[in-house]
Amino acid sequence: MGAKQLFAARRIGLFQALADGERSAPEIADATGVTPRMARILADAMSALGLLTRAGGRYRLGPEAAAYLTGEGSELDLGPFLTFLNEISYGHWLQFDQTVDTTAPGDLGMNEERWGTFMSGVMTYNALHARMLGAAFDFSGYANLLDLGGLSSKFALEALRANPGLRATFVYDPSFTGAVAEQVKQAGFADRAVVTGEPTPTARPEGPFDLVMVNHVVHRFDAGQNEQILRNARAAAAPGATLLLLDFFLDEDERQRPIDALHAGEYLVIDGTVVYEESQVRGWLEQAGWRPVDRLALPGSPRVLVAEAAGKE
Repeated sequence: MGAKQLFAARRIGLFQALADGERSAPEIADATGVTPRMARILADAMSALGLLTRAGGRYRLGPEAAAYLTGEGSELDLGPFLTFLNEISYGHWLQFDQTVDTTAPGDLGMNEERWGTFMSGVMTYNALHARMLGAAFDFSGYANLLDLGGLSSKFALEALRANPGLRATFVYDPSFTGAVAEQVKQAGFADRAVVTGEPTPTARPEGPFDLVMVNHVVHRFDAGQNEQILRNARAAAAPGATLLLLDFFLDEDERQRPIDALHAGEYLVIDGTVVYEESQVRGWLEQAGWRPVDRLALPGSPRVLVAEAAGKE
């Protein structure tokens, strides 16, 4: 119920209507074109979810709504991600009973328009992940970054912004290199970056790199492929290099972190990809010559396993 009302509030422009200050439900109705009854329902629901505050019958943006839901005025506009959740993900979850009974994904029923919605949403969510990583990890002191097999350039671009002395090499699937090269250029980092295309499971980057990123990679490949990807990353790493491996993980803590468990279902019902057990991923790291040293939990985002390059095999 809350999800559908959130999607609707964003779609009608409720949050944008409050960007310049508080309004009553009738004023929200005038600004958005819905009825006063509908405006009251949605505004109250967003207040109940903690996205709006309410006092004296007037509504005001909460800090998260102001930062992420007011369109172009947002710190980071998550609107395209909510559109993806509403138009792609929500409908797909209606097939979840079949997925539970078969352990198989549903039918996405994709066409060109839906793929556009899909990719726009996923890339917007990645931008949030990249921002959270940039706030949680100190990129200073590194000189040569390898971004291996990712789908979004945002992570490395955040690192380049944080460290003016850093250079980056993107080794992505060939179908992504054109878009990544344009993103690097638009960000103003073309003189500090190289973009090359190689299939991720077999890519063998040439180092040495003192910082390696493997972001949103492991859930897309099977165990053997993942171990090989991490071995190839290790082969390109300098002694003592740092690896950042970002993804959702099933943990063995007393209480599973909810966002990872929910995405295990999301990935399965959407396309059959896997949220792996963290212990299994740590095993791949160790077999590939990486020593796990830390785990970063990013707010509203995946976690990051931090590892160091162990001695050569």
